[in-house]
Amino acid sequence: METGGAELDGQVLFEFTQIGGQIRVAAIHANTGTEVVVVAPLSAPKSQMQRVALAKLKRRVQKEGGH
Repeated sequence: METGGAELDGQVLFEFTQIGGQIRVAAIHANTGTEVVVVAPLSAPKSQMQRVALAKLKRRVQKEGGH
């Protein structure tokens, strides 16, 4: 998956859950099972929430050596 100049191998799953006036976005790397969570306001565009969650996931997977 393309992530701003670097690739993240495998499928990434996104889960959106509304909690009050916020959205909880979980991004899960299918190959490693690594999951990260970001919280955003309801007014944030879905594409922006996904980009932020994906960037966080990419950093976590690279840090853990799963890339």
